[in-house]
Amino acid sequence: MTAFSSSDHQQLLDKGIKKEKVLDQIETFKEGIPFVHLEKAAIISDGILKFSPTEEKELVSIFDKLKAKKALLKFVPASGAASRMFKALFNFLESFDPSKESLKSYLDRTGDKDIEAFVDGIKNFPFYDKIEKRISGMAKSNDEEVYLFVQEMLAEDKLNYGFYPKGLLPFHKYGTHGATPFEEHLKEGSLYAKVDGAAQLHFTISEQHDEMFKKEFKEVNERVSKATGTEFRVSYSYQKPATDTVAVTMTNELFRNSDGSLLFRPGGHGALIENLNEQNADIIFIKNIDNVVVDKVVDQVANSKKVLAGLLLKLQEKAFAYAALLEKNGETLDEVMEVKSFLEEQLNVRFVSNFDSFTIAQQLEILKDKLNRPIRICGMVKNEGEPGGGPFWIKDKTDHISLQIIESAQVDMSNGGQVAIFKNSTHFNPVDLVCGVKNYKGEKFNLLNFVDHKQGFITQKTKDGKDLKALELPGLWNGAMAYWNTIFVEVPLVTFNPVKTVNDLLKPTHQVK
Repeated sequence: MTAFSSSDHQQLLDKGIKKEKVLDQIETFKEGIPFVHLEKAAIISDGILKFSPTEEKELVSIFDKLKAKKALLKFVPASGAASRMFKALFNFLESFDPSKESLKSYLDRTGDKDIEAFVDGIKNFPFYDKIEKRISGMAKSNDEEVYLFVQEMLAEDKLNYGFYPKGLLPFHKYGTHGATPFEEHLKEGSLYAKVDGAAQLHFTISEQHDEMFKKEFKEVNERVSKATGTEFRVSYSYQKPATDTVAVTMTNELFRNSDGSLLFRPGGHGALIENLNEQNADIIFIKNIDNVVVDKVVDQVANSKKVLAGLLLKLQEKAFAYAALLEKNGETLDEVMEVKSFLEEQLNVRFVSNFDSFTIAQQLEILKDKLNRPIRICGMVKNEGEPGGGPFWIKDKTDHISLQIIESAQVDMSNGGQVAIFKNSTHFNPVDLVCGVKNYKGEKFNLLNFVDHKQGFITQKTKDGKDLKALELPGLWNGAMAYWNTIFVEVPLVTFNPVKTVNDLLKPTHQVK
């Protein structure tokens, strides 16, 4: 039996975490999290839709016609720090000494392709002019200038870019102005999340960066508002302390810090389902902070979002009509079969094989349950080797089949059959979602009721030199949305432009010219 001290109870109270929740998490550590069972990869015509240009225009038209009556919101997870972007550069500062060797000998010695690409493209980074100006005249050689350039970027007493939230780094250079992802999201939001001249955006951020984001908004708001004819209504939230998860030892005992307190760790982006649940909008666009483009291609990206939103509205119209019909409880068998066909063919719902043997009353209850769920339309891009979750049909322990976004960590890679299915995936998820979170009466769903808590992740970490096990909550677009109605749609590759490393800024979609 796990024992909690009085100071433990106070710590739980301070974080807003119930003891029962911690005990459940300890049980999860003991039981382990089972791998998902992949049935098959979702592909075009079997789980993924692909629209013709004519069909896309029709869906955009539906969105443009109906959006005036809808509350729209752009929801951007933006708490990610930039430190991982600069991992290769931090290593370079530790490994290279321009007074002892040349840059060429360093590259020959280490084979460091990241630094080679960084140096080759250095003049194309949006912060090049700013840093060059700051280090002008300081270097005795070109090699030392590269070293000083990187040092100026990352040192704590200099620009300190490694500390920045990713959303506030200069990503794109327009003339003398370096635009941040935050600014680019405002511009993009004006193209598809605007109603009556106003666009609502919500950013989930780290509390330590709160003032930085608010300062950035103050600096860019007037200029972007004027350029786009948009009033921006921006709000922020933090990941809740109550979503932190307890850490345990390798033998599943509570892991304690050196002062005796319990060690809690952030629950990962799945914790943001709580933040999403607090938003009140009819249509919510979700996109990561680092996935932005320059102005020359932003219209293509916005058009893709409108296609997804148009599809959502088209499906909702039918789903809401059927939900209202079923509430009357006077349905014929033909109507029941019509609703079932809609759920199967357009919302990808799968029913148990003996569904037809149930009574009409039982069938109605199942249909009502399946209809009255949030809907997510997920963009999928062709798989070109980028890491990320993919679209799959999976079977749960009750033999229920559903469409899900699955990460490699959720798959048993020692099972040849499962690996073959995983590798057969033709598309992957770029975190491009359009969500409908209200029912046919306009009431907001409680999104926490649609989470599959068995789709979390257990990872091994260290603290103070000791091994521990950590628990990540089901991912926001993975298990946190497992029981939503899910539709996958192929979207253009131009909609996916994440910046995982600083060198990604050299790609064409991040270059203004």
